[in-house]
Amino acid sequence: MRRFKLQLVHGYCGMVSAVGLALLAFLVISDGPHIGQHLSWAFWIFAVFVAFGELYPLRIPRGDAEGAITTSTTFAFAILLAFGTAPAVLVLALASAIADIIGRRVWWKVLFNIAQYTLALSAAGLVLNIRQSEGLPHFNVQTLLTVLAAGAVFFILNVAITAVAVALIQHMPLLAFFRQDVLFHAFTTGALVAISPIVVVSAEHSLTLIPLIAVPMVIAYKTASISLEKEHQALHDALTGLPNRSLFHDRTQQAILAARRHRRGVAVLLLDLDRFKEINDTLGHHVGDLLLKEIGPRLHGVLRESDTVARLGGDEFGVVLPELADAAEVEALAERITAALRQPIVAETLRLDVEGSIGIALYPDHGNDADTLLQRADVAMYVAKSAPGGYAVYSSAQDHYSPQRLGLVSDLRQAVTEGQLLIYYQPKVWLPSMAVAGFEALARWEHPERGLILPDEFIPLAEQTGTIAPLTMLVLERTLRQCRLWHKAGHHVSVAVNLSARTIHDPEFPRAVQRLLKAYQVEPRWLTLELTESTVMADPARSMETLSRLQAMGVELSIDDFGTGYSSLAYLKRLPVHELKIDRSFVMNMASDDNDAVIVRSTIELGQNLGLRVVAEGVETAEVRDQLSAMRCDVAQGYLLSRPIPAEKATSWLGEFNHARHALQAQG
Repeated sequence: MRRFKLQLVHGYCGMVSAVGLALLAFLVISDGPHIGQHLSWAFWIFAVFVAFGELYPLRIPRGDAEGAITTSTTFAFAILLAFGTAPAVLVLALASAIADIIGRRVWWKVLFNIAQYTLALSAAGLVLNIRQSEGLPHFNVQTLLTVLAAGAVFFILNVAITAVAVALIQHMPLLAFFRQDVLFHAFTTGALVAISPIVVVSAEHSLTLIPLIAVPMVIAYKTASISLEKEHQALHDALTGLPNRSLFHDRTQQAILAARRHRRGVAVLLLDLDRFKEINDTLGHHVGDLLLKEIGPRLHGVLRESDTVARLGGDEFGVVLPELADAAEVEALAERITAALRQPIVAETLRLDVEGSIGIALYPDHGNDADTLLQRADVAMYVAKSAPGGYAVYSSAQDHYSPQRLGLVSDLRQAVTEGQLLIYYQPKVWLPSMAVAGFEALARWEHPERGLILPDEFIPLAEQTGTIAPLTMLVLERTLRQCRLWHKAGHHVSVAVNLSARTIHDPEFPRAVQRLLKAYQVEPRWLTLELTESTVMADPARSMETLSRLQAMGVELSIDDFGTGYSSLAYLKRLPVHELKIDRSFVMNMASDDNDAVIVRSTIELGQNLGLRVVAEGVETAEVRDQLSAMRCDVAQGYLLSRPIPAEKATSWLGEFNHARHALQAQG
């Protein structure tokens, strides 16, 4: 298919060139001997302006690239009006050829441009019904209407010949591109052709008036430039110059329409830079801007000319890939993009290591319109953040964004903003003394319509939508406030709060913890922050930095759900943690499952040999509690002691439990 389209482009350009050059040869042979008889000083002045206009076009923004308009159109059409078709064609063809050769265009483009001008001017000449008399024409209403008709023919034919060629090369729908091209040339070429009669009339009265034509021509230039600049600004990102979200959406939809006609595929890629906020916060927005400017050239370096790269906002970029064969081609390209991004970027002598997460959605497999593909590429991008290769193709199994789910996202943001989440507390006790060690804070969401929603459902949603940061701070603030109340009442217990990967990778988080500890007058040693193995191993270097700062403050750190992740023992011994929590899946059945009992015993020994406190979750029976005591486990947590309960009930439980414990001790 691609070879056929290439042959079609070459065939069209060859046909236009052959017809146009044949017509040029005919004009030279038939009118050449007589051309010199009708020429005057006005002709030579017009010819000089034609050459100057071709050699020095005005560059103006157009789409992703740069467009150009030339004043040669005005004076070539003036020669057509005053001296006939053959002189106008010969002058413009010669000026075009010289400009193209100096600009080092390929030979077939030189011939195509000559042929294009020849055909357009010759068609306009036929409309004019070229006068047989010598000299400049005298304008009246009838002549003016004829000139306008000739100008329209020249304008439309000139645009149409080029539009067909470019639409074939760029695989764009012809009518859509033609409309776009007509709009561009209506402000430029059309305005310049309209000035031609004024040039002719001015030359008829006095050649000295011709320089005054520069005034309306400059106005035409400025009008076109301002209009197109505004169009460019509306569709492009001001910082990077790349297409913005609006233009990207349009390009995606156009690619889908073209793919639908030719039964091909389209891919939409969304790229989110990792750790960009850290670069901005640490090195300043100026360095962040330099980094963003570098992303476009990096992507263009591995993409095809027909692919579109856009900045969608912040550190998010989009790529649309038309005319694809299969998903394997897209994945190979995603690997090249990630490899290109990994190359260090130098910004003001600083070498920055940048990585990105890429989500991929394919037409027609994952959607039939731009909005659907963008939404599903966004889902895949969040999956890619934990994927080993840094990219992921959309899968419906990973898409939790049903309409009901999306409504839940909005409700969750409101619940966090308005402080509607509930904090429950589950106690932990020392073994074998059964003294209360502290409480783990657990968020609960009492939805007004769906009732109680557990963390397993809304915490992943918060992590994917960026709500996790304010949610964590809400839980931390309320927990420290409750800890202060317990301490004032004489209950010296610790509190534990769970952290996500996004929180532990936020360089501002330790300072936020310090502010809250100071605000609620809680000593750092009474706060334990729990994080899972996978959270730490997602980015060990950044995790180590944050954990070291928290440890230096005196905050206790715990590895939660130990044994279910993929942590390295080499990292475990280096991490500045104080506690291991054995996952409940091993603890619950250890009394009846010897393998679970071996795992629990080994973990207790490992933790204690490393100087860590060991907590067993999921303690639901007295038998398991006693077995853990025999294994010299430090702390127990589970339903045997208490389910997670609100703060008021936790306070009551604390008093009752201590009273019962003291009573037992008194009896013993």
